[in-house]
Amino acid sequence: MPSTPASPANESEPYIRPLLAGDIPVCAAMMAGSQLWQRYGVTHASATQRLHNGLNAHETIAVAEADGNPAGFVWYVLDGAFHRSGYIMLIAVREDVRGSGIGQALMGFAEDRMFSLVKDIFLLVSDFNLAAQRFYQRLGYTQVGAIPDYILPGISELIYHKRC
Repeated sequence: MPSTPASPANESEPYIRPLLAGDIPVCAAMMAGSQLWQRYGVTHASATQRLHNGLNAHETIAVAEADGNPAGFVWYVLDGAFHRSGYIMLIAVREDVRGSGIGQALMGFAEDRMFSLVKDIFLLVSDFNLAAQRFYQRLGYTQVGAIPDYILPGISELIYHKRC
């Protein structure tokens, strides 16, 4: 994560900065409160532990602020796909600010950093998560494959790809 957080270009854009320990309860609540992640068995405790582990391992997790509070986060890995391509591991946006551009700003932030070092970015999206599929397609991602029963039986994780 860069040492200097990204300042908003104008006041309508979210302020994006590295995850801090104090952000974890809010970010974990975003995950645990989501029906999508509940389907995968994510609880507030498991999300909290996962985020603490990521922070302690110095993973690249960025938080978008809206009105001084965490409004979303993105966790990305520079060489997370095949040790040569970027990987968006997690993205979450607080329910009350969805549709306001927070997710797009977070993706743009992660993409800018990854595309400065790699040519490709991959991510997985659940086959039933049609809204997320449309979101990634609007950002220029293309489905290139599927992994049936990868995380849970009966659910395929769709592989999406974007090239710089």
